Amino acid sequence: MAKDPVCGMYVDENKAIYKAEVKGTMNYFCSETCMKTFLQPEKEFDRLKTLVLISTIFTVLTMMFTYIPLQLAPNNFVLFLLATPVQFLIGWRFYKGAWDGLKLKTANMDTLIAIGTSAAWLYSTLVTFFPAIFTGEVYFDASVVVITLVLLGKLFEEMAKNRATESLRKLMDMQPKMATVLKFGKETQVPIEEIKIDDIIVVKPGEAFPVDGIVKEGTSSVDESMITGESMPIAKKPSDEVIGATTNKSGLLKIMATKIGSATTLSQIISLVEQSQLSRVPMQRLADKLSSYFVPAVIAISILSFLFWFFVKGSSVFALTLAVSVLVVACPCALGLATPIAILVATSKAAENGILIRSGEAIENAKRIDTILLDKTGTLTKGEPNVTNLFGIGNISDKEILTLAAVAEKGSTHPLAQAIVKRVKEMKVSIPDADRYEEIPGKGMKVNYLRRQLLVGNKDLIEQFEISIGIVEKQIEMLESEGKTAVIICYDKKILGVIGIADTLKESSKQAIERLDKMGMNVVMITGDNERTAKNIADQLGIDKVFANILPNKKAEIVRSLQEQKKVVAFVGDGINDAPALAQADVGIAIGSGTDVAKETGHMVLIKSDLNDVVTAIELSKYAVGKIRQNLFWAFIYNILGIPIAAGLLYPYFGILLTPMFAGAAMSFSSVFVVMNSVLMKKYKPNK
Repeated sequence: MAKDPVCGMYVDENKAIYKAEVKGTMNYFCSETCMKTFLQPEKEFDRLKTLVLISTIFTVLTMMFTYIPLQLAPNNFVLFLLATPVQFLIGWRFYKGAWDGLKLKTANMDTLIAIGTSAAWLYSTLVTFFPAIFTGEVYFDASVVVITLVLLGKLFEEMAKNRATESLRKLMDMQPKMATVLKFGKETQVPIEEIKIDDIIVVKPGEAFPVDGIVKEGTSSVDESMITGESMPIAKKPSDEVIGATTNKSGLLKIMATKIGSATTLSQIISLVEQSQLSRVPMQRLADKLSSYFVPAVIAISILSFLFWFFVKGSSVFALTLAVSVLVVACPCALGLATPIAILVATSKAAENGILIRSGEAIENAKRIDTILLDKTGTLTKGEPNVTNLFGIGNISDKEILTLAAVAEKGSTHPLAQAIVKRVKEMKVSIPDADRYEEIPGKGMKVNYLRRQLLVGNKDLIEQFEISIGIVEKQIEMLESEGKTAVIICYDKKILGVIGIADTLKESSKQAIERLDKMGMNVVMITGDNERTAKNIADQLGIDKVFANILPNKKAEIVRSLQEQKKVVAFVGDGINDAPALAQADVGIAIGSGTDVAKETGHMVLIKSDLNDVVTAIELSKYAVGKIRQNLFWAFIYNILGIPIAAGLLYPYFGILLTPMFAGAAMSFSSVFVVMNSVLMKKYKPNK
C-alpha cells in the first residue's frame, strides 16, 4: 500500500491507475485531481528550466552574431530572428506581469523590463527593416540578455521553494506507515490512518511509535532526539507519554493512542513548518520600489519628448527617435544585473568559506539581524555524550574503572554506554567479554564478569540491589549540579567509582559567542534540555538569556514573539525539532552535520558546522547588500542622467543628441560597471 502524497489516502500499488515518477521516486495517487495537484509545481519548475535553457542558447547566439564578425549577411535579420522568440514567447511572463500591475494601477520590475526591452527590440526592428529612415545600431542583445538574466533569478527562487517542499516530505516520511494494533487479543497490522483513539498498539524494540500515546504495559528507553533535540534516551514506564515517530530502543511497549492524524506532535511540527514557509512574504526589493516611481516617469518623459519635438521639428521620425532613445536608455539591463550578479558572487564567496546560502532574500535579511537564537545540542555542543570526569575509590586506576564499565556497556546500544566504550577504544584497550547481559531500562546494565556481579548504571540501579551509594554521593551531586550524568560502577557489591558523562561544547562555540557579542548581537540559547544543564552550558559560554525545557512548537513561538517586537531574528539549529523555528526565523541557519530536514528548511547551511561561520555569514551579507545598493544606485544614476539628454534637453543649446546608438552605449557602460563592481567582491576576505 502506498500513501497518496496529496490527500494521505492509501492506494494499492498493483492496481493504481494514477502514478507518476518524480526525482526517481514513484508516487501513487487516488485520483487524477490529486496527481495534477502534486505535479503542478514540478511541471512549472521543469517548464522554467526549459525556458531558461532555450533563452540562454538564443542569447549566446545573439551575442555571437552581434560582437563576433561573421561572414553572414545581413546580420540584423539573423539577430531579429533570434531575439523575437525570446522577446515575445519566453518573455511573455513579463508582459503578463506588467498588465497585472497596470490593472492594479501600479508599476513593478515586470513593467520596466517589458517597456525597456520592447523599446530596444522595436527600435532595432525599425533599423533592420527601414534602414533608410532609421539609421544606427541594433540593440537586440540588450533585450535578450535582460530577459535571460531575470528568468535565471526566477529559476533560483523556484529551486528554493522546491527545497522547502522537500523538507516537508522528509518530515512526513519519518512517520511509520503501518502499526501493530491489538484487536480481540490478536496483533493486526493496520495503516496508521485506521488507528482510533484508545486503540492499544504494540511497539517492539527498534520500531518507531506510529502515534502519540500513553504507556500501558512494559518499560523501555525511548530516543526522543528528533523532538527534543537531546541525545539521551528517556526511560518510559506505565502512565508515561510517548511521541509519534520517536524510536523505542529496548523493551516491548504496549501504548494507548491518545493523539492521531493531524493532532500528533509530528503532524503539528509539519504544520508549523508549512505555515512558516507559506506565511513568509518575500522582501520587497528596492528595485521594485524604485520602479513604481521610475516607470511612470520614464513613460511620461518619452511621450512628452515625442510630442514636443513633433511640434517643434515637425518630423515624426525625429520625434520617434528621441522618444525611443528615452526608453532605450531606461532599459533595465544594469538594473537586471545589479542584484543577481552581486548575489551570485556573494553565494560563491560564501561557499568558498563553507556557507551554503539558499537565496538572495537570506543575504538581505542576514544584514539586518540583531537577535540570534542558538539551539544547544548539536549546535553549541557536539550533540553526543562524552566521558568528562572519573572518580575512583581506593587505588583503582582510571583505566581499570573505564574498562570494567565497558565490559558491561559493550552489550548496550544506549548513548551513555557507547560513550564509555568509545573512550576505552580510544585508549586502545581491549574489552573482555562478560556473561548474562541484562539491560534494565532507565537504569543501566547488569552482567556476570569472572563469576561475579557487575553493575553499571545510575543510582536507582545500585539502590535496586540494596547497595548504599553514600561513598560516592558527593561526587554524584557535584556531577548533577553541572548538568552531567553520573554512571556508577559496582563490582561484587562494592562501589569502585563514578564516571561523569555529558555533551561537551564544540571548540568554536565560545569564540563565536564572543564575536557575536562584539557585533552587538542579542545572543539567546534555546534548548529542550533541563534548566540546570542549560544554565551550566550558558555560563561556560557567557550567554545571559536561556530558554530551557522548550518543545519544537514553543521554539517557533519564541521566534515569532521576538519578531513581533520588531526584532530581526536568526535561528541556528541542527535537528528535526528545530525545523519550525528555522522556517519561522528571518534567517534560519542549519548546521551541516545536522539532519536533512533541518538543512532543507534552513535558509543557510554551515557546511563545516563551525559557529564562527555564523559571524562570517552576517559580515558577508552586510558587504553583499552594500554592493547591491551601490549597483542599484549606479544603475539608476546612469538612467537618470541619460534620460534628459536622450529627450533632447541639450539639443537646443549645444546641438547634442543622445541617439538610440549612444543611449545603448551608455546602457552597456552601466552594465559593465555593475558587473565589475560585483566581481570585486571576490577579493573580500572575512575576518577570522
